[in-house]
Amino acid sequence: MHIVSGSEGEQTVQLSEILGALSHALDLTEGQPVGHCVRATWIGFHIGRQMGLPELQLWELYHTVMLKDLGCSSNAARICELYLSDDLSFKRDFKTVSDSLPKVLGFVFSHTGLKAGLADRFRAVLNILQNGGTIVDELIQTRCQRGAEIARQLRFPASVCEAIHALDEHWNGGGRPDRLSGPAIPLYARVALLAQVVDVFHASAGRAAALAEVRARAGTWFDPQIVACFEAAAAAPGFWETLASDGVEAAVFALAPRSPIVVDEDYLDDIARAFAQIIDAKSPFTSGHSERVAVYADMVAAELGYTPERRRWLKRAALLHDVGKLGVSNAILDKNGKLDEAEWQDMRNHASMSETILTRVAAFHEIARIGGGHHERLDGRGYPRGLKGEAIAPETRIVSVADVFDALTADRPYRKAMPVEKALAIMRGDVGTAFDPDCFAALERAIAGLDTELAQAHEAA
Repeated sequence: MHIVSGSEGEQTVQLSEILGALSHALDLTEGQPVGHCVRATWIGFHIGRQMGLPELQLWELYHTVMLKDLGCSSNAARICELYLSDDLSFKRDFKTVSDSLPKVLGFVFSHTGLKAGLADRFRAVLNILQNGGTIVDELIQTRCQRGAEIARQLRFPASVCEAIHALDEHWNGGGRPDRLSGPAIPLYARVALLAQVVDVFHASAGRAAALAEVRARAGTWFDPQIVACFEAAAAAPGFWETLASDGVEAAVFALAPRSPIVVDEDYLDDIARAFAQIIDAKSPFTSGHSERVAVYADMVAAELGYTPERRRWLKRAALLHDVGKLGVSNAILDKNGKLDEAEWQDMRNHASMSETILTRVAAFHEIARIGGGHHERLDGRGYPRGLKGEAIAPETRIVSVADVFDALTADRPYRKAMPVEKALAIMRGDVGTAFDPDCFAALERAIAGLDTELAQAHEAA
């Protein structure tokens, strides 16, 4: 498959490598060690092979496990609100909790309102104890439904979408969101849940702990036949060694069955839009942010005479520029007040994380530069590298202007959205120091043109 990405020329792009690289963003927002989804895919694929699944089913299983966490960002803000907790550590630790009542209660007490006042913590714990079932139903339903929707946008078949929706169902009917049991649970979901638990316990406590946990949950969480297939696959030479190695990602990509999905320019646009939705779902205050930044960046690029091909590439970059925010806790993103030094450092790290994630995708190497640099300033006082002047690429300057304009004209936890004229006036004061003069002038022309078009449309109506 050949595609053209920006000015980088022809590249061969594999679906598994693109989605595998971007799955690292899903690991961030689930609080998992980097590579969790990829490692789970190694486990799940070997189970599928042990079961004797044909190639098309192996392809479907492979991507179900790789993308099992597509909906993971959609409940992050709600977790922070309900549990008065850091969503990243909450999600990380929740994956180790079984159905045992003492363990569930212990988790609630150890993760609810630890930094809140005593009265707020008491109210939160009481609410969870009284309404815990309903709360968990809501959180998992949101996550599973959103994940399935995004999988459909990525053109995956119903079998993959349904399995992602059913990820948290348990063999004994005690799971969620639909209380399915036994063979009624989609096969790929049964495999994906087991693969997830194996990686979580293997990464945190080692091989013996992972095996013990799977055996303990056989017949309750897990299909006993799938447990048997896992044990057979895990007994093969090199299974655990590869799982624990730095080469596991390359090994997983090498396993990918032939894809029925064509990775062309249109599909790369679909991927960028889908992950923009995942990014923006992390916080109610960033809903639609990436899409709007892409629109504003495109308007600026059009004013500056960019070609349609380059504008298309730039829209992708704008859609993905904030992917690193998936690794920032909602306790920081949604804080109604000034961030302390540690929180501000975590927030600033999102730019570097964006670059790290996007660099993993060969077709997005040039885009990664924008993800890493959109908070740089012409005067060198930006972050993360403190770049100055010409060291900041023109396209990065465009996205920076679009990003700040949208941030000022949208609601934030600490203030309401500003009127357009006030936002432009504030930005005008930083032209030449923070913002490129040509990019800002192009933004002003584009906004003025948009106002004129809206006025004409209103008169015509």
